[in-house]
Amino acid sequence: VVPVMLKALTYDEKRGACSVGSNVRDAACYVCWAFARAYEPAELIPFINHISSALVIAAVFDRDVNCRRAASVSYHVPASISGTFPHGIDILTAADYFAVGNRVNCYLTISVYIAGFPEYTQPMIDHLVYMKINHWDSVIRELATKALHNITPQAPEYMANVVLPRLLPLSVGSDLHTRHGAILACAEITHALCKLAQDNNRPVTYYFTEKSLEGLKQIHQEVCSQHKSIFNLECCMIFNKVCTLIEKLSLSKMPFRGDPIIGGWQWLINDSLRHLTLVSSAARQHIKESAVSALAALCNEFYINERGEADPALQDELVTQYVSELQNPEEMIRCGFSRALGALPRFLLKGRLQQVLEGLKKVTIISPEDVSFAEARRDALIAIAKVCQTVGVKGDGSQQEYVCRDNVDQIYATLLTGVTDYTTDSRGDVGGWVREAAMTSLMEVTLLLVQEEAELISANICKQIMCWLAQQSAEKIDKFRAHAGSVLLTLLHFDHPPVPHIPHREELERIFPRWEKETLNWNAASEAFPRITQLLGLPAYQYHVLLGLSVSVGGLTETTLRYSAQSLFDYMKGIQSEPSAVERFCETLLKVFEDNLRNDRVSVPLLTMLDQMLANGCFDLFTEQENHPFPVKLFTLCKEEIKRSKDIRKLRSSIGVFCGLIQFQGDMREKVFFQLFLLLCHPFPIIRKTTASQVYEMLLTYGDVLEPSIGEQAMAILSDTNWEAELPVVRERRNCLCDLMKVPRPQLVPK
Repeated sequence: VVPVMLKALTYDEKRGACSVGSNVRDAACYVCWAFARAYEPAELIPFINHISSALVIAAVFDRDVNCRRAASVSYHVPASISGTFPHGIDILTAADYFAVGNRVNCYLTISVYIAGFPEYTQPMIDHLVYMKINHWDSVIRELATKALHNITPQAPEYMANVVLPRLLPLSVGSDLHTRHGAILACAEITHALCKLAQDNNRPVTYYFTEKSLEGLKQIHQEVCSQHKSIFNLECCMIFNKVCTLIEKLSLSKMPFRGDPIIGGWQWLINDSLRHLTLVSSAARQHIKESAVSALAALCNEFYINERGEADPALQDELVTQYVSELQNPEEMIRCGFSRALGALPRFLLKGRLQQVLEGLKKVTIISPEDVSFAEARRDALIAIAKVCQTVGVKGDGSQQEYVCRDNVDQIYATLLTGVTDYTTDSRGDVGGWVREAAMTSLMEVTLLLVQEEAELISANICKQIMCWLAQQSAEKIDKFRAHAGSVLLTLLHFDHPPVPHIPHREELERIFPRWEKETLNWNAASEAFPRITQLLGLPAYQYHVLLGLSVSVGGLTETTLRYSAQSLFDYMKGIQSEPSAVERFCETLLKVFEDNLRNDRVSVPLLTMLDQMLANGCFDLFTEQENHPFPVKLFTLCKEEIKRSKDIRKLRSSIGVFCGLIQFQGDMREKVFFQLFLLLCHPFPIIRKTTASQVYEMLLTYGDVLEPSIGEQAMAILSDTNWEAELPVVRERRNCLCDLMKVPRPQLVPK
């Protein structure tokens, strides 16, 4: 029975899109549990080591949490009751029912502890090598190789003399899953062995034979010979893992300096970055990160001489090639090489910094041909920050080598441009990726400058950064609002040393106390908007916060709309006793409208917000004043905004604004009625109907704008007319209203 049970504990087979075996493994665990109760301990002694190892392996390395927990419980009985399992109590404590619930913790932490007991070391390693590196689930394969890395110090000779020679042929075999896992396992084990040798003051090749070193080099050569002529999804998958191998061999400081293999590695990294378009977006990110990490490790180990410098010819070729790829018509190639430039070490950027920054800056500029290349712009902005961190800061230094007085303004201008990217396409607000990257890069560059030479940050630059962050903190998308809020508070509360020139620092620290930096939930509109609207009272932030709020208050998301609108109305209610504050707010509001005229991203929700503000009495201070300039200017801007527009949402929002403007006294009332009567004969029936309905409600709400008898007749016409009828019929009824209210009849413009 025992051999069958041991085999059942590791039974796993993929059939179609699913795997079978979890029920078998779970049942096998139950059999083990039953063994401990059915037999005397003495009868089980010949099988104890096999059963205990199999249960430990199932408890730590099984793919399914149910099986891991079943194995843990099955191990518990003989370990705790009879005490027959080696180191049973210690293992039981580390791998109890709850501890094995987390798969990553099992593979990377618990396994290392258990492998420290000699009875379990080799069985665990063998299971990973024979059963897990060729597993059908790629996540299990990758976890298995990381587990091998962590367990290597427990049995370095066994890894070097048995496991590695076993893996090297598999890494160039025909089965894709096996090859994938074997390449990763070779990379992880090699890195672990080299680290162990260095820690013990031995040569890095101490654990390797000449045959093993050649086998490691052979992996790249075999992969290239198989895939050099054709690049497909399978090839991408393998190249990704070879990039990881290159990274680990470079970090291991393998004695390959001057070897032709280095040129082959560089070719493979470049080719991986050129073929990102062939894979899915999820796999694309992994391949890009693997290639970039491999490039950084390769350069740091093999491209630097004894003086800490790069070979000029190699530097010129590499940097020039990468910068030229930034203008490739393929977006993903721009992404890959942008990130590659960001990963280059300082000695390769020395003397080439301006060339790199200019190349990355061009990627961030939106042109008609590449307006949808949001991912390329995002990666270029990330790369700019990485480059700045790599080269460091020196105020009086050369702009070819450092972030300095001559180039700091250019760097900030590029990053600040990224915060204004609101590109949308079929994927949605793709500009959000760019804005998020720009905010992160602004934070990283600013903190770098603050810690090195804070005087390079001008008051104007700091004001722009904080204002844009405040605007993003007031916008409608939770994810980007939370990121902006986090960056804003990081800069505000940074102390080593403080960021200079932050406008209204004391007021900001009062609104956002230091102790709330980690606890304030920016994702929750109910927490974020009551705080951010308080910035409307700070002159430096008012314009940008109001611009961000306009999009939120006039948006479509119910939760965001409710809390942002309520916070805005509370602020307006609080300043009604200060006419100067209301005047200043209205001037800013008109400036926002004027600057974004016909920019539908802002103007449409802004009209909706104005409709709500007028309905909630936010401007009651001006309703008693004859011909106040605010409603006059607002009417003019609304009229200009909807001119020749066919946007239903915009037109309907404007109707609400026009109806709200009727509460202001003066000559403009006639102009408002005239505009509304124009809309009563709009070509779109829905607009005619909406206008009639809202004018009716307006006359009910503001009954004092007309004499009672005229008002009743007007409401009768509005309610009795079918405003979706033919235009000549509608126009006749509209003209009756004009005559009744003594408003000039709109005239048809001859075409």
